[in-house]
Amino acid sequence: MNKKTILVAGTYDTKDDELHYLAEVIHGQGGAVLSMDVSVLGDPSRPTDVSKHAVAEAGGSSIEVAIASGDENSAMQIMGAGAAAKALELYRAGRIDGVIVLGGTMGTDLALDLCAALPVGVPKYVVSTVAFSPLMPPERIPADVQMILWAGGLYGLNSICKASLSQAAGAVLGAARAVEPPRRERPLIGMTSFGKTVLRYMVTLKPALEARGFEVAVFHATGMGGRAFESLAAEGAFAAVMDFAPQEVSNHLFGGLSAGADRLTNAGCAATPQIVAPGCYDLVDFVGWQGVPVQFEGRPVHAHNRLLSSAVLDASEREAVARSICSKLSAAKGPVVMLLPNQGCNEWDRPGGDLHDAQGLQAFCAEMRRSCPTSAMLTELDCHINDAAFCEAVLKIFDAWVAAGLVSKAV
Repeated sequence: MNKKTILVAGTYDTKDDELHYLAEVIHGQGGAVLSMDVSVLGDPSRPTDVSKHAVAEAGGSSIEVAIASGDENSAMQIMGAGAAAKALELYRAGRIDGVIVLGGTMGTDLALDLCAALPVGVPKYVVSTVAFSPLMPPERIPADVQMILWAGGLYGLNSICKASLSQAAGAVLGAARAVEPPRRERPLIGMTSFGKTVLRYMVTLKPALEARGFEVAVFHATGMGGRAFESLAAEGAFAAVMDFAPQEVSNHLFGGLSAGADRLTNAGCAATPQIVAPGCYDLVDFVGWQGVPVQFEGRPVHAHNRLLSSAVLDASEREAVARSICSKLSAAKGPVVMLLPNQGCNEWDRPGGDLHDAQGLQAFCAEMRRSCPTSAMLTELDCHINDAAFCEAVLKIFDAWVAAGLVSKAV
């Protein structure tokens, strides 16, 4: 087995012992270490492989500028930008196989930038005193990062924090040894959904697309899934996109589980062909155990489970969602077809369904007709999004794109 090299990053001026302990564990397990210092004021006890000066320069600045700012937030943003740039440079040069970053709130802030710079599939571990904290919004969390709480480790080594540090060190090295990176042997289709009980098209479409020679990745559009989807879309990883669950746009507009302001934009920026449909556009998702947000009290609400619930939008809010979707699609550089199933866009939105609102659906469809950009082809379907006719329409468009060469069957 080839020896795997792990990038160990942190503020060596304040966490020197802890970072060296991580390195010792990795070495003890047969791995190699490349160290990166992201501190500003102090110096490590021994030189690191990547100095703080090199990090600041990679961020387009210098340690002197960071110190002169007199503000720890500004200084660490310089270091965060530099750490992200250096980590990506090291990965592309084949010098690292995974990364582990250690920190409190400052180090975790930087760690999110560093890990977000690396492609999906590169093992990324963050040991943090604020792991799993609501301090971190979904749009800041990299698609496949792993986190472990740095229990009892705010200052200095002890037996409690060594348990966390050693687990994390072993985990990142084990991940680097075991990971099966995306092979990209077949062109990849990116699809979004919200679970098989509410949106069912993937049950039909995934095998149909695989039979055509494509690989299909379906993303759960509940905040983090949308982040992963957008991250890959920004890389140009998809041969085509079937974005049929953009309710994270609704979430972002109305305070739900947002995937960030760039949701529904990155495929367009990459000129990736897109088929879009408004699955679950009428819902705003929120944390179920926190109770119904004040602005949605009195609305119909569906509790998926003890973690996640969804409230129904009214007609004017649905019109706002339609305008936002259309505005995002108007900037797309590649072909876009907007499918509009006029009989409902989730399983609960059928006549007689718990969340059905015929007037709200009509208001949304009318606004889509008014606002859809001329650069996108609006295709209205006389069916529900979970009907067979929807999948038939999708495959007809996709097959035409393949025949015209807009979607390549070659990787």
